[in-house]
Amino acid sequence: MLSQIFKTQLGRLRLLSYLEGISLLILVFIAVPLKYWGQQPMLVKALGPIHGMLFLWFIISTLSVGIERHWRFRQTTWKVLLACLIPFGTFYIDRRILKPIMEAE
Repeated sequence: MLSQIFKTQLGRLRLLSYLEGISLLILVFIAVPLKYWGQQPMLVKALGPIHGMLFLWFIISTLSVGIERHWRFRQTTWKVLLACLIPFGTFYIDRRILKPIMEAE
């Protein structure tokens, strides 16, 4: 399965959705509490830009995959883009949208 993820653009988008979601989990539940309760802002300073880059990369990759696969914007692309704006929505996106598309291949 791991090799299948790296072979296709859809597989890489699924991997990116996990990375973006995990970076948000770490940011929200570890880095921010350390910043405000432990007076240790370094993790937020390091992870914040990484999460932001992963988020932007996810949006660009979603548009790219949508174009490559001829997704109807209102049926698939829009849902993926909208859900990624919701915290931890990338996990939902993977389970409900991306994984079924990949399994159907």
